[in-house]
Amino acid sequence: MRLIGNVLWLVLAGWWLAILYALAGLLACVLVVTIPFGIAAFRLAGYALWPFGRRVVVHPGAGVPSLLGNVVWILLFGWELFLAHVLAGLVLCVTIVGIPLGVASFKMAGLALVPLGTRVVDADAPVEPGRRTVAV
Repeated sequence: MRLIGNVLWLVLAGWWLAILYALAGLLACVLVVTIPFGIAAFRLAGYALWPFGRRVVVHPGAGVPSLLGNVVWILLFGWELFLAHVLAGLVLCVTIVGIPLGVASFKMAGLALVPLGTRVVDADAPVEPGRRTVAV
């Protein structure tokens, strides 16, 4: 079932969302200071390309640098990627088959806003105590 969901996702929305994340990552890597944003964008590009069967683990104790980085991310790239996910979710929800994919896009929209302090792991990987997970 994961394979079918991933193939549908890739064809309908995943490829262009991954390209947007990759462009954001390339732009972020232009300056040395914003390279961590580029790494986060490339990580999310892979997740946006093939999301089913993986999940996001949120680290609540990531600290103030992660919080400040997320604020800068929102101002530079996050709001555009958030809008892209919302637009993709709305378009996907037009058909019955696309509704689960649209819901997944809406879930990923929140991650597009605040990617720092998260990790993408396999869905079968054990969760460490005190960590929150978000599955698509």
